This record gives sequence, C-alpha cells and structure tokens, in this order.
Amino acid sequence: MGKTCPTYRMLLEDEIRSWETFRRALRKEDREAFDRLMNRIRRHASASSNAARLNPFESMVMAALVELERDRDSERL
Repeated sequence: MGKTCPTYRMLLEDEIRSWETFRRALRKEDREAFDRLMNRIRRHASASSNAARLNPFESMVMAALVELERDRDSERL
C-alpha cells in the first residue's frame, strides 16, 4: 500500500520542476545562479518538512531567506 501524502522533498522537487520554463528563459549565468539557489534550498528540506505548510513555496522562500541572511552575516566578518 502506497503513501497517500507526498513528502516535503517530493513536493519540493515538483515545485522546482514547475519553474523549469522560467529557468530555461534565464541567461546562462542566471540559470547557474538559479540552480545554486535551488541546491541551497534543498539543504533546508528537513527543517522545511517540519514547518508543515500547505504551499511548499512558502518553505522554499524561507529557506532562501535563511541562506541570504547567512551570506550577509559572513560578509560582515
């Protein structure tokens, strides 16, 4: 018997795939930045799965903001 609810990681990958048309429209250097951002968001999948949001995009944005803040902190040092 299969699972009835997809995991956050499954939802995350679906959401990332849904942005593929946008990604392809980006210039090469922006596409690379987009891919780096998605990989950084994936690093927060465990924390995001605990947030239990109905829309996985909300957790993706929060993960991206955490990464942004971490970058800002490292620049201050």
